Amino acid sequence: MLAATLSRTPGVARVIPFVLSPNHAAMIATLIPTTGPQATATSGLFTRLVDVTLPRALASTGDVGYVTGATAAQIQFDQLITQRIPLIITVVVLLAFVLIMTVFRSLYLAIKAAILNLFSIAAAYGVLVAVFQWGWGRSFLGLTENVPVEAYVPMLLFAIVFGLSMDYEIFLLSRVKETWDRTHDNHVAVADGLARTGRVISAAALIMVSVFLSFATSDLVAIKQLAVGLAASVAIDATLIRLLLVPATMFLFGERNWWLPSWLERILPHVAVE
Repeated sequence: MLAATLSRTPGVARVIPFVLSPNHAAMIATLIPTTGPQATATSGLFTRLVDVTLPRALASTGDVGYVTGATAAQIQFDQLITQRIPLIITVVVLLAFVLIMTVFRSLYLAIKAAILNLFSIAAAYGVLVAVFQWGWGRSFLGLTENVPVEAYVPMLLFAIVFGLSMDYEIFLLSRVKETWDRTHDNHVAVADGLARTGRVISAAALIMVSVFLSFATSDLVAIKQLAVGLAASVAIDATLIRLLLVPATMFLFGERNWWLPSWLERILPHVAVE
């Protein structure tokens, strides 16, 4: 009965009959889906079997059904990572927000840093999708067909890129604040901070992009994805974000860059960048 139910499930091509396990503790059957292991439809089939088909078919028996195997384990891992990424991003961005606000005593700079860092990460994710799932320029990477982005790649990409972008951010803002503390002229502070850090940030980013792109020659698709994502994100972050949008928004904010509500001023600890 269960084999027949599984056979009628949409997305199932064939069910090999149940056999008794070697220890006589379970009945095992092999299910072959109509789609490949990495297809979205296969992931949907796994979820449907676990959440709907097996519980309904075994409800009257008291038995429990499991979907196992290498493909099932990979799908479950991918789903777990996908569920956790929003929480990871939220926690890290909030911690960075508090850090920037505490060190530079500014609400505006903290909000700006959080938003622009998310822009940088989103741009990197967009490049991954365009290259590996839409096929833009994939031939330059030695790929003959579109491939899905590995589930753990966005998480690793976020962790590394966010760390690098915060490094650039702290370096730039530190020089800006030094001039602000000395002159209390926001426009002069932004211009001086950019002049003192622009070439250093550009050189560091160029080195990082070169290093990351060297890994794009790997035969492993996951390594290619990390290499392309990291190179693109560092290039975008160091040029468009750090050396264009950050100074531009600080110039427009004016003296509001250095505003912090009095109640936050009282409760936040004083931390020196040095």
